[in-house]
Amino acid sequence: MKISEIFKTKRVLSFEIFPPKPTSVVSTIYDTVDQLRELTPDFISVTYGAGGGKNNTETLEIASVVKNTYGIESVAHLPCINLSKTDVLEILDDCKKAGIENVLALRGDAGSATKNDFQHASDLVSFIKANGDFHIIGACYPEGHKECASVVEDIHNLKTKVDAGADQLITQLFFDNQYFYSFRERAVIAGINVPIEAGIMPVVNKKQIERMVTLCGVNLPKKFLSIMDRYENNPEAMRDKGITYAIDQIVDLIAQGVDGIHLYTMNNPYIAHRIYEAINTLLVA
Repeated sequence: MKISEIFKTKRVLSFEIFPPKPTSVVSTIYDTVDQLRELTPDFISVTYGAGGGKNNTETLEIASVVKNTYGIESVAHLPCINLSKTDVLEILDDCKKAGIENVLALRGDAGSATKNDFQHASDLVSFIKANGDFHIIGACYPEGHKECASVVEDIHNLKTKVDAGADQLITQLFFDNQYFYSFRERAVIAGINVPIEAGIMPVVNKKQIERMVTLCGVNLPKKFLSIMDRYENNPEAMRDKGITYAIDQIVDLIAQGVDGIHLYTMNNPYIAHRIYEAINTLLVA
């Protein structure tokens, strides 16, 4: 099923997982999926892993198992900066053979580019649209992409991506909902009318926070900084406060009519269960 059909009937709840590291036991990812299945997500997305490249087969394997064994719609991440058009055609063919109908089209890390067929995610979106029958998801950035000079430029680029064929958007993580609301307003003004899922990451330790700020350039509200300062040396309390903060964000987003919630689980089903228990009744309200 294409995810666009789900948005027609309900507010969407989805999870992101990532392939295990080479040193990890592969079966653990399916233990995670087992536990996430209990929460009846509308779909599970599977990241492409560091570096990309067409030989990164774990994504499609896991996405196929999620759909065909667990009966949950799956999304395969597809970063294009290291791929040729031939590579992408092969991946799309593999997706089709596996029954995967949903793809998250990404540029990927520009610093690692080795091929030049796709300079931007919008190039990949238009290529997928012309070469397959897929529901195409694009990424978006409530605080603006860190490489853009302004949020106006960022929205212009996003409109290009949607006009190229993106059917849905998922945001980068954010910790201040006001950024999301301002972004959503700019998107409406620009004529972007596809569903937008809010990407939420429950941060459970200080190291994780610092890494996210470095990678994504997101801002941390004063309230969040206070939590980090107070509980950074108490891992259990930090985890619980991080979960509570994410729940508060989601409750507010639902009250403001968000199209869906996409939870970056970090392969931690305990966190997903805690959040689901707190918001489940609100999702169907």
